[in-house]
Amino acid sequence: MTQPLVAEWLRRSEGGRPREASGLRHLFQQEGSAEVQTRWKRDLGAFIAGVPVQPVLIRYPNSLDTTSWAWRGPGVLKVLWLTASQPCSIVDVEFLPVYQPSPEESKDPTLYANNVQRVMAQALGIPATECEFVGSLPVIVVGQLKVALEPQLWELGKVLQKAGLSPGFVDMGAEPGRSRMISQEAFAQQLQLSDPQTVAGAFRYFQQDAKGLVDFRNVALALAALDGGRSLEELTRLAFELFAEEQAEEPDRLLYKDGFSTILHLLLGSPRPAAMTLHAELCRSGCSQGLSLCQFQNFSLHDPLYSKLFSAYLRPPHKPRSTSQIPNASSSPTALANGTVQAPKQKGD
Repeated sequence: MTQPLVAEWLRRSEGGRPREASGLRHLFQQEGSAEVQTRWKRDLGAFIAGVPVQPVLIRYPNSLDTTSWAWRGPGVLKVLWLTASQPCSIVDVEFLPVYQPSPEESKDPTLYANNVQRVMAQALGIPATECEFVGSLPVIVVGQLKVALEPQLWELGKVLQKAGLSPGFVDMGAEPGRSRMISQEAFAQQLQLSDPQTVAGAFRYFQQDAKGLVDFRNVALALAALDGGRSLEELTRLAFELFAEEQAEEPDRLLYKDGFSTILHLLLGSPRPAAMTLHAELCRSGCSQGLSLCQFQNFSLHDPLYSKLFSAYLRPPHKPRSTSQIPNASSSPTALANGTVQAPKQKGD
């Protein structure tokens, strides 16, 4: 319904020349769409040339919103059915004033996009956030890391919660610093999952090698992160114990870039290259290529920027899961403690 209207406007001329030929770019944004918070970081093409742009806002002031769609939502058939259920659908197209870029914006497409984003968001009356797309997944940028808007770990928790996972059933045998690759069948057996769909959904969360196997340390850490009764100190200590390695030239076990990137990818969904770059920077202050437990916990628990990912972002915004759903190490000596590793207790614990 909006395409004929837009096409008609594009045919209008300015000074005897079509607007498209004058170098003016047109940016369209639908009210209610989550993409107003993300699309400018994804599509910088309109800003690279540094020419003026004219933002165009599209609103659907209907009683039932059947037009807004994000990276996950109703399917096409449901959207068509809901739209057809309304006697008429109203479309409101608003052309904002042409945005003339400053010299700084003409040289910096990201700055230009951010400022235009704010103008359009203000006109729509919605907030603008620092987001972008990695594939089809919207992510936010925190320092050098990119994390999903919602931890993908929660999706695994929903699958396991639906399966009715209970404490005291796990005998994992994950050893500190040593991988143990398992198949989907072994995964189902050790987690005592019988439904094939549930097994496939849970197993798919973990990265598989060329043979379709997963490292069971990843499973152990994911279950620990979903354990509502486990503190962040215990979780980060367990993560370190699982992925820290011994090197001949180092007296203590250290967390190297592969283990560090695996932890951040598993818990936060952060791409591994960015995590490895961050690891290199964290190691610059020392004389080693790895992080000690103290350094890793300083990063994950006390860093002014990154600690929020573990204290606020990683934790679900609802009440901790009951022990009848997710294994709880505090309620059973065999739940996680027997299977993953018993994290070493510090004095005073």
